Parts: sequence; structure tokens; C-alpha cells
Amino acid sequence: MLIRFEWLHSELSNICRPLLRAKQLHAFLLKTHLSEDPFYATKIVRLYAANNDINSAHHVFDNTSTRSVYLWNSMIRAFAQSRRFSNAIALFRAMLGADISPDSHTYACVIRACADNFDYGTLRRVHGGAVAAELGMDPICCSALVTAYSKLGLVHEAHRVFNGIAEPDLVLWNSLISGYGGFGMWDVGMQMFSAMRVVGKKPDGYTLAGLLVGIADSGVLSIGQGLHCLSQKSGLDSDSHVGSLLVSMYSRCKCMASAYRVFLSILNPDLVTWSALIAGYSQSGEYGNLLHFFRKLNMEGKKPDSVLIASVLASIAQTVNVGLGCEVHGYALRHGLELDVRVSSALIDMYLKCGFLHLGICVFRIMPERNVVSYNSVILGFGLHGCASEAFRMFDKMLKQGLVPDEATFSSLLCACCHAGLVEGGREIFQRMKDEFNIRARPEHYVYMVKLLGSVGLLEEAYNLIQSLPEPVDKAILGALLSCCNSCGNSELAETVAQKLSESNPADNVMLSNIYAGDGRWDDVKKLRDKMTGGLRKMPGLSWIQGSY
Repeated sequence: MLIRFEWLHSELSNICRPLLRAKQLHAFLLKTHLSEDPFYATKIVRLYAANNDINSAHHVFDNTSTRSVYLWNSMIRAFAQSRRFSNAIALFRAMLGADISPDSHTYACVIRACADNFDYGTLRRVHGGAVAAELGMDPICCSALVTAYSKLGLVHEAHRVFNGIAEPDLVLWNSLISGYGGFGMWDVGMQMFSAMRVVGKKPDGYTLAGLLVGIADSGVLSIGQGLHCLSQKSGLDSDSHVGSLLVSMYSRCKCMASAYRVFLSILNPDLVTWSALIAGYSQSGEYGNLLHFFRKLNMEGKKPDSVLIASVLASIAQTVNVGLGCEVHGYALRHGLELDVRVSSALIDMYLKCGFLHLGICVFRIMPERNVVSYNSVILGFGLHGCASEAFRMFDKMLKQGLVPDEATFSSLLCACCHAGLVEGGREIFQRMKDEFNIRARPEHYVYMVKLLGSVGLLEEAYNLIQSLPEPVDKAILGALLSCCNSCGNSELAETVAQKLSESNPADNVMLSNIYAGDGRWDDVKKLRDKMTGGLRKMPGLSWIQGSY
């Protein structure tokens, strides 16, 4: 009998067995009347959870009359890991009402579930419960709280918890540094990093990862280069995760030569690293390199995911090369990715921007799932091709599907109105955007409205619309009105608008000078140019020819 129990314990300890094996072991426990033992019940619950059979795990839990804290924890964790957060919280509340007290692992599990569910309110209440249970200073709870608050962007809350810990370990330091870095507060993250070094903590790959994610633009590239040097001195640059983040960091900063050098130094780059490099070439406008590395990725036998395919299609749309787009479309079809909503939306956008409206509509019609992005692409495509009535019909269909329009939806609709000269339609949709959908108008919306009004000669109305905006008015809006004034031959209003533009940027005085020249006001042209040059006269050009003798 002892040998049988040792075998059983060994089998239950290996939670990576297939589901069939889990059911066989469960049947054996039922046959030997050991299923009521909380120790074995806990093992079976974990085994079912590891095989994603949460219903069977819950059945075992419900049928175990004597429940240990470990059994409660295992079931709560099973619900949380399967993203059934409401079940996890409900079970935790049931545990509070039972005759067994949650331990630090219980609170840590529930805290992580709140963070994964972005449930700030419940997280605060669970934090309060941990403090009331005298677990507020427990290292396991504190570590979970710091990570959870950081993940939710509440880094100041995380810092307060961190400050209450007498001797934070490296995991806690890393959690806080990652929290600051992940939400763009790289400077505070660097201060925490310096404080960590002062107390004698040696950084690891996770420390560098937390710092690197905060380096988001070329203005702080020198900080990223310093972290790169540190990773080399610490021998961490060989870590594939750190290497991938370095490629991402250089790509975000549009320093693609450095990104490529780091990429070459990685022994076996994974799909995330390849995607970072390809996305970097896309953001930098190096579409040739992007397509080269996309093909190379395929030749090496790695399968791009839907996010990478969508990124490549977005870049092809910028090159307006429908041949390459069809090539990637074929790849998506062969690998069963064409029905993914991100890939389908990117295909629609690519075909429409390349001028193939019918192909974009065909992709849209066969989509099993449509989101706001895919509808926006089709609405914009109809608008750009002069089919405003079709654009509005698609908008009505989108609303009937229960989708909520966003800023891009109304930009696409106003663009359609501009191309078709639908002034009343533009006025109506502009008003609905603010009144019905509570979307605040952005500069691009005003640009479209100004173009729409100006294109039919309603320059005064367009100017009054601009006058209602708070200062400073976006240059693109003023530029749109100035272009309409020039088209309509209204030099008086054009002069007023050009003066407004030159107030914010003296370089725009050239526009005002051209307006004066168009009206033959050469004295005003001279005064303005003297003002721009400070009265200095341009030095005449000189040529020097040296003959050979």
C-alpha cells in the first residue's frame, strides 16, 4: 500500500500530464476513497487546471468537504489563470466567510487577478483586507501589490507599498522600475535604478528590461545607449530577452543601424525580435528593408503572427505597391490568417490606398468578424473614391451592428463629404460627433470642415469656425483656409489668415509675401522681406573659374 501511495504522489506531482491521464488518476482516487483527502484533492485540482479543464477542477473542489487553504488557493488560482476573474473573486469572498483564513499566497493570487482584470476598485479592497489580516507587510503580498499597482499605471501607489518594505529584494526593485518605465516615466525609473545600485543590488535582465521599455524616442537615445553598454559589461547582452528589447528600443528611436547590429548579435532571434526589427523599418519609412526581412523571416521557417502581417500590410499601403500587397495576401491565405480581424482590416486599408476599392470591399464582405477599424477603412475608401452615399450607408450599418464610432470614423465621413461637396451632410455629421457621440473635435476634423466650407465659397463661415477655437489654432486648420482663400481669389481674408500663420511661425511670412505679390503690392512685399532679413541685402552670387595653363 505504501508503494502505491508513493507512486500516486509521484504521478500527481507531475502536473504536465495530458488530460486523459488526469481523469485516470481522478478515477483511481475515487475508487480508493482518497478523493476526500484535501492533499490529493488539491493535486487533482492543479492537474485539471494545468490541462485547462476548469469545470472538472471546480467539480473536485465542490465535492471535497474538508478544504485546506491550499485547496482554496489552487481553485482561486485556476479561475484567475483561465481569466474567469469574477469566479475567482466570488470564491475568495466565499473563503472569507468560511472557517479558514486566507494566507499571503491567497491574497497575492487575488491581487494578481485584479491587476490582470484591470479592476482597480477590487484591488484596493483586497489590499485593505490584507492590511486588516496583518499581511500588509508580508513580502509575498507586497511583491504582488507593487507589481499590480505598477501594471495598472498607479506607480505612486506601488512606490508607497515599496517604501513600507524594510529590505526589498531584486524582484520588488524590478517591478517598480518596470512600472515607471512602462508608463513613460523613464527618468524616475533611472533614479530607482541608481538607488538600487547604491544599496548593493546587482541588476539582472529584468532590471534592464524595465528600463529599456521606457526609452521611446530619439531624444533619450543616449540613455538607451548607456543601458546597452551596461548590458555588455554585465554580460546580459547575450540574454535573448534583453537583446530583443534592445532591438525594440533602437527601432523606436529610429536608429535602425544599431537595431540591426544588435539583431545580428542574437544567436537565434525569436518572432518578437524579428517583429521589432521589421516594425522599426516600417516606422522609419525603410520599406525596402522591411519587405526584405519579411521574406527572410519566411525563408527561415518562422511563421509571422497576425500583428506582424498587419504591420507589413500597413507599410505596403504607404508604398502603394499592390503587387507586394497581393503577395502578402496570398501568404495570409496559405497560413489561414486572412480571417483574423487585424489582418483583414489591414488588407482593406492596403487595397483602398492602392486604388483597388472593389478588392477592399471583397475582403470586407468575407470577414467573419468586423470591428470599428475595418468599418473605418471601408468608409474612408468609399469617401476617397467619391462614393459618399455608400460611406454613409456603411456608417449606418456599423451603428446597427452595435459598434461605437471613434474619432477616425468621423474623420473618414467628413473626408467623404469633402470629396463629394456635401456641405449639409458635413455640418450634420460634425454636430452629431459632438452632441450624440460626445467626441471632441480634433484638428483634422476642423481641417475637413474648413475645406468643405471653403470649397463652396463659404469662407466667412469657415473663418468664424476657426475664430471659435482657443488659441493657438493648429497650423493645418489655418493652412486649409488659406488654400481655400487663394482658390476663391479672396486676397483680403487670405492676408488676415496669413498674418495669423506668420505670428506663430515667422517662416510662414513667405505665404503673406506671395499674397502681396499676387495683388501687385510690391511695396508691402519689400517691407515684409526687409523685416524677415533685418534690412540686409542678399549678397550677389559669385563664380570663380580657374583656367589651366
